[in-house]
Amino acid sequence: MNPTKDAKTFAKAFQERVEEKYIIEFKAASHRQLYHVLGEMVFAAMAPHWRETKAKYAQHQPKQVHYFSMEFLMGRLITNNINNLGLRPLVESALASLGLDLNTLEHVETDAGLGNGGLGRLAACFLDSIASLHYAGHGNGIRYRYGLFEQEIQNGYQIEKPDDWLKDQYVWEVRQEEDALDIEFGGTVVYEGTQFRYVPNEVIRAVPYDVPVVGDRNGVINTLRLWNAEPTKTYPAHKNAFEIDQEIRQISGFLYPDDTSYEGKILRIKQQYFFSAAGVQNLFKKHLKHHKNLDTFAQLNVIQINDTHPSLVIPEMMRLLMDVHGYGWDQAWAITTQTCAYTNHTLLAEALEKWPISMMQPTLPRVYQIIEEINRRDMITLSERYADSAMREKLAIIAQGQVRMAHLAIAGSFSVNGVAALHTELLKTMEMKEFDTLYPGKFNNKTNGITHRRWLEHVNPELTQLITDLHKGQPFEINQLLTLNKHLDDATLHTQLAAIKKQKKTLLAQRIEAEQGLKINPESLFDVQIKRLHEYKRQLMNALHIMMVYNRLKTDPLYKEQYVPHTFIFGAKAAGGYHYAKKIIKLINTIAKKVNEDPTVNDKLTVVFVENYNVTYAEQIIPACDISEQISTAGKEASGTGNMKFMMNGAITLGTLDGANVEIAEHVGDENIIIFGLNVDQVNAHNTHNTYHPQAVYDHNPEIRTVIDQLTNGFFGDVAIDEFQEIRDKLLHHDQYFVLEDLAAYQAAHEKANTLYQDPKVWYRMALKNIANSGYFSSDRTIEQYAQEIWQLTALR
Repeated sequence: MNPTKDAKTFAKAFQERVEEKYIIEFKAASHRQLYHVLGEMVFAAMAPHWRETKAKYAQHQPKQVHYFSMEFLMGRLITNNINNLGLRPLVESALASLGLDLNTLEHVETDAGLGNGGLGRLAACFLDSIASLHYAGHGNGIRYRYGLFEQEIQNGYQIEKPDDWLKDQYVWEVRQEEDALDIEFGGTVVYEGTQFRYVPNEVIRAVPYDVPVVGDRNGVINTLRLWNAEPTKTYPAHKNAFEIDQEIRQISGFLYPDDTSYEGKILRIKQQYFFSAAGVQNLFKKHLKHHKNLDTFAQLNVIQINDTHPSLVIPEMMRLLMDVHGYGWDQAWAITTQTCAYTNHTLLAEALEKWPISMMQPTLPRVYQIIEEINRRDMITLSERYADSAMREKLAIIAQGQVRMAHLAIAGSFSVNGVAALHTELLKTMEMKEFDTLYPGKFNNKTNGITHRRWLEHVNPELTQLITDLHKGQPFEINQLLTLNKHLDDATLHTQLAAIKKQKKTLLAQRIEAEQGLKINPESLFDVQIKRLHEYKRQLMNALHIMMVYNRLKTDPLYKEQYVPHTFIFGAKAAGGYHYAKKIIKLINTIAKKVNEDPTVNDKLTVVFVENYNVTYAEQIIPACDISEQISTAGKEASGTGNMKFMMNGAITLGTLDGANVEIAEHVGDENIIIFGLNVDQVNAHNTHNTYHPQAVYDHNPEIRTVIDQLTNGFFGDVAIDEFQEIRDKLLHHDQYFVLEDLAAYQAAHEKANTLYQDPKVWYRMALKNIANSGYFSSDRTIEQYAQEIWQLTALR
């Protein structure tokens, strides 16, 4: 019997399976039990398509892309998979006949702890688009036992707790024990005749778990392969077996271990090699099932290196090709460099990974030897080009006792791409100018995108319906958004959009009150900044501005009268070892307590820091947002993808000319975005000529001086007077992200937004313009550009 034949059959099979699996009466089943059975039935419906997709790839041998990433922030998959399989009407009808709601069961699923922020969410969107566009493409990463961490706020401080997302069965994974591989570490390298032989002293088992990536109603199901680290019987002789067992499991234990210690750095190197080596070895093994050698590997495979974390793919390919498969250096290098492509995600020098030789060499002795040889040959080329030894050292892969992973990725790839037009331009003209000259034509741009299937259709079905209604109920297509440009002044649409926004705000307000006990006004303007907590993203500037608003509300009756009620919403996690970022979280929560407990202003101003922000929380916050805070220091944010999600759901971007904000402004027009602050050229000029003096800003702006003084003058009565001394000192003496310089312009931008919001005709016209022109930022467009311009893939339809 096919349970997906019709709703009645599905409901009957669902009820029977619940009773058989848990040995209970159906009416006694918990939501958890119901969710697991639903997941198993959806998985069973998907399985034939997955087998067929694998068989098609094996038969036709198309060129395939393999997306190597430390993060895949997939979010909940139950509804995503049901939608993409085209089963939603059937499943909803079946569950309704049993008195159940799909949304209720969806909330049982825990967010998979496989990522942290934009990098991992981008990877998830890309996999969705690759499958939905009929391309052969798969993910390769680590199956973390624990996610980054679960965040709790205690007395305003971030407290990290284990994110044990696998404590209950994960219904979407399949353990593929038969494809397990041995990954080798440590030991020595022996030279025998003309061949190097690697003798490891530690061998770790890499066991793959496969997660299906379901294309949008097209029968394509690709694979996200996640590697789990498990013990073998090969242990270093000087260590206790139980101790080693625990150390090995840490490799796939948790995302981004604290690397402030020696042990943490070694663990990160091992993690990165572990999944890179397992992925490459797996791909070689699969290729050799259908081909007698690896000569054609680059013609049939592309490895996209997502950020620098998987850069060890390059020397590992070289090691396997030379030491295992007998290729000479030149042929091995040709295969490697024709296979690998690298995506750069940052302009921050400190985020471009560098590993000490003293750590990498003993951990990966043969791989390090190969990196040395890549560097030696590279230096010959650089010597022919540059007489200046300082320039050669600047571009070297190995220098100053460190291996520079970005330089390795650039040298070993046929393509290097940035992720927004501004970002790529800065790479080519500033941060990596010499590399662009050295490798003409290698650098290119692929502006990031988001999957509208999740970030519009799934999170905001009401808005999706509003759009399809304009097309006489035709199935939603991303290009339909453009039609809204013909209806920007439609008062009925304005009213409908406002009603949808109010509904989403009410639902979010209910969740915040239920979870944090804070009552917020759904009639207020929702101003949102949700992203990883980092100084360059300038949550601190947002917080200081809220203090300025609070002070004005307390002292200026006219300002208070004209001020639209605002709810400022923050969501962010600070890395466990990032002390200053955690101090900013404490400040935000301290401000929130001050504001929310003051009855003279809290009808106008509310501040909330949501606990444990993640993908699922974002799905509820984004449709409820009015103002999208995208306020990074110009030239620091590579792209951003949250800005695109907010735009697609009708929020107005208030931001700097940074990352993809620049392209959003180009698509919506200057009148439909609120831009403020220094641009990249101005930031660079300040840095070049050392002309920024935050103390002078403090001295000449009384409002800014007041809030800076309030950090340490007892204004916050429930914290120690020196609690925020570090923030004050940094702002006045080491403000490298121009917080004080941009603060007055930021204040003016908010005043403009306050005025615009008071005219619904103007505001909802702006909102419609943003929605109408957000289709460009679909990851489908991004993936089509990757597929045609980098990967050279052909869609299999």
